[in-house]
This record gives sequence, structure tokens and C-alpha cells, in this order.
Amino acid sequence: MLAERQRDSRPIRVALVGAGFMGRGLVNQIVNSVPGMEVVAIAARRPEQGERAFTEAGVEKVVHVDDAAALDRAVLAGTPAVTPDMEAVTRADGVDVVVDVTGAVELGARIALSCFEHGKHLVLMNAEVDATVGPELARRAASAGVVYTGCDGDQPGVQMNLYRFVKGMGLEPLVCGNIKGLQDPYRNPTTQEGFARRWGQDPHMVTSFADGTKISIEQAVVANATGMSVHRRGMLGRDHPEHIDTLTARYDVDELRALGGAVDYVVGAQPGPGVYVFATHDDPKQRHYLELYKLGTGPLYSFYTPYHLCHFEVPNTIARAALLGEATIVPVGAPTVEAVTTAKTDLAAGTVLDALGGYHYYGEAERADVTARDALLPVGVAEGCRLLRDVPKDGALTYADVELPQGRLVDQLRAAQAAMVDLVP
Repeated sequence: MLAERQRDSRPIRVALVGAGFMGRGLVNQIVNSVPGMEVVAIAARRPEQGERAFTEAGVEKVVHVDDAAALDRAVLAGTPAVTPDMEAVTRADGVDVVVDVTGAVELGARIALSCFEHGKHLVLMNAEVDATVGPELARRAASAGVVYTGCDGDQPGVQMNLYRFVKGMGLEPLVCGNIKGLQDPYRNPTTQEGFARRWGQDPHMVTSFADGTKISIEQAVVANATGMSVHRRGMLGRDHPEHIDTLTARYDVDELRALGGAVDYVVGAQPGPGVYVFATHDDPKQRHYLELYKLGTGPLYSFYTPYHLCHFEVPNTIARAALLGEATIVPVGAPTVEAVTTAKTDLAAGTVLDALGGYHYYGEAERADVTARDALLPVGVAEGCRLLRDVPKDGALTYADVELPQGRLVDQLRAAQAAMVDLVP
């Protein structure tokens, strides 16, 4: 289908919001490796970052624009554009699909609503906003008749593709998991600075990988797309320095079924960094075949993908959205799992909480009904909140512990999302 678009000179026209490490990789991938698709614009707070992304991809001529009308003129002229105005790309007629590469919750929510208002498909390289208000955004996207989706290449998308593959063969998926090499909730931007510098990444983003926030966010996204739950707050998260196949013995099938399936992660297993789905089959005839095909005797069978290739795979999601009206991964209803805020150190009253992957807190996956019952503070809501009282290290923060910043869209969306199942706040 992409080849046909290329032959007909009707490429899928893509705009990015954000031009950081992953954004630059995606631009390079589309420009140089994906026929039938082109990046027509990049919106970035610093437009020079967008220009850098084009330049690194070998695009020499770029125009700076200030609004949607100017962007449409650039598209008609065949000249890629950069702009500081996010709404220039969401409003422009010459854009088919917007990719959010910001990793920011409040901005991501605003990008999403603007996309829906102006009929744009939205692809997220922003699991943070999806884990926080994804069910409500998915509902609004469906009402607007556009695709709202997480992406291939990111762990949730890779898990969801594997989940569909397994389910399509008639097995019952009971665990969706992520293979990690490190888990330390007390890592911070100072401890991760060297690694971030080595790979040209942001220290806060790298910290969110190391301290468990990102894995909690991503597994909440998977849970909300499958209806799965968690065994306990923070998931099981066991050390398992063996092949992932041997982890099947450490789960109880009846317990998993009672949970409706569970999302999880494991530290140190091989092959990493990949993802896994464990599934069962009730038919003894099929179990005989599965044993013949070297998947063991059950009752859980191991399926895994030994890599996730991030921006290399995102164009698949863009194409699925634009050509097929299909999402890679999307919430199926009210949330089943949330990522909640846990103090990384003793926090004093009056502290204004920093950003994800910072010095103040880490995220933990928790059942959504528990989050609602105990009024736990979602990690995607925490930034900018002011503490009203002291919170000890490893204490879970609640809405009663904080004063929310005024006028945030994310809080309005949280209230609407809670109403999906009459949960407050």
C-alpha cells in the first residue's frame, strides 16, 4: 500500500511534535527508508531542533512557518517546514498523521485534543500521556472518527502485537511482560548523567527507565489495552537471570485467570531487552502439538520478541493508522491499571514536585480500582504539584497530600475519565 502511494505521488504526510533523540531518529527513518510517506513538518519549542532533525536526515531546504496557512503553502510547494506552534501542524490541511514525540503529559493532552478537533490521526511516542488519560483520549478520538494509538517499536506496541499473534492462534494470553536489565527506584538524573551523555539522551528520560517509572507507565498502557491487571503494587518484578522460557514455572495459571491476566516485568532474563507473552491452551490435542513444536508441556507457553526497535518501527503504526484506520495499541475502556506516585526520598511539605525521572518520586503500577479507592496520585499528574504535608521515602502520594496546579487540561481529562466508571477523583 505504501508502494502504491509512492507510485501515485500521494505519500502519507506526517508531522512531528517534538524533535529530541527519538524524533530525530524517526525523521531520518521516514526520509531515507520509508517510501510512500514523508515528513512535512516538525513543531518544536526551539525550531532549530526541528531544522537539525531534517538536516541530519539529509534534507537541505527547510522553511520556517508560524501558522497552519503558511504550513499548507509549504506542503504544496514540497518544502518541509519547522514551526514553534504545535497547532500549526494539528490544524494544517496538508498533514494526515501527527506523531507526538514529546513525552510530556500536559502538552500531550493538548496535542491530542487539537488533533481530534481537526481530524488528524495521532500516533504516540508518548506513553506517559496514554497511561494517565489514555482511556478518555481514546473515547474522544473514536467520537471524532480518528485513530489514536501507541506505536510499534515501543515495548507496549511490541507486546500488543505479540498478544494478538498468540491470541490469533487460539491460545489464552495470561501474562504480558517486559524484560529489563536494571531496576533501581532511587536512581536520579545525577546518577544517570554519564549514560545519558554517552547516548545523547535526556538524563530525566534515562532516569525514568532506570527507576521503574517508565516500566510502570508502559505496563499500565498494556493492561488498559488488554483488560489485564497486576498481582500487586509495583508488579512482581522478579530477578530471573535465566532464559525467559523458564519464567513460566513461576506463575500460577489459576491466579492469573482470577486476575484476568497480568502485566509484569522481569530483571536480568534473556533475551533482553525484549518482551514476552505467556499463554495457555485448554485443548489437550493442541497441547500435544505445542510440545511437538518445542514449546514444552505447559500449562504456560512462552512467546517472546527479543528486541524493540523504537523509531525504526513507528512508520508501521503511521501506515496502519492512515491506510487501514487501525491502532497498534489503544485502551479498550475504563482503565484497569494506573501508574501511581511514590516518594523517592523523604519529601517535605512545601516541595514542588519535579518532572518524571527526577529526584522526588518514581512510578509504580497499581490496580485502577485501588488507585481510585485510596485517591492515589497518578505519576502523570505529579509534576508541579505542591506538597501539603511531609511524605516519607517510599510512601505513596495521594490527592490529599498535594495542591494541584491551576488550570491544567490533564486534571479535567482525569475527572472525565473517572466518570467512565464513576470513580473519583
